[in-house]
Amino acid sequence: MSAVPGSPAVTVLAGPTSVGKSTLSRFIRTHYPEVHFSVSATTRPPRPSEVDGVDYHFIEPARFDELVAQGAFLEWATVHGTHRYGTLRSTVDAALAAGKLVLLEIDLQGARQVRATMPEAQFVFLAPPSWEDLVSRLVGRGTESEEEQQRRLETAKIELAAEQEFDVSIINDELDRAAAELVARMGFTHASPQSEGQLPK
Repeated sequence: MSAVPGSPAVTVLAGPTSVGKSTLSRFIRTHYPEVHFSVSATTRPPRPSEVDGVDYHFIEPARFDELVAQGAFLEWATVHGTHRYGTLRSTVDAALAAGKLVLLEIDLQGARQVRATMPEAQFVFLAPPSWEDLVSRLVGRGTESEEEQQRRLETAKIELAAEQEFDVSIINDELDRAAAELVARMGFTHASPQSEGQLPK
């Protein structure tokens, strides 16, 4: 898989809570190894299936404060009024210097910050097939309390209303199809997933 000349160096993927951004990113990371991911930092605790340094850099709030003070983040935000997330500027700069095409999986606040500093980036909105599907995904994963679920759903309404701010929307109805569309939008040619047996060791 190769990239078309002139492809956007940075693609930002955002969307409402529980739309499947992390699942889609994990699928792309596994099946499309040419795509370079910038791993975000967060103050929230890891979920059972998440790996530190792969899904997120899980750090203490005090360390996050230090990084903010140092200007180390390309973007950062407090999400759902609780935990903070941020993209480390150094990891993005290193990838771009190496000529890689970078994918940032971030929230709406972060996407707006990146647009202010990197307007040349491509902004992709990941949308659910329906509101009912989004609610079902959030409730079904069972990782939040009922109060937290309601808070996230209220945030999701705001996030969905911002879809028109993005360059393109992808409906996350089928994981492999959505992944192929996103990778193609990034500018990679012959974007078809590798099977597990084809993955580099």
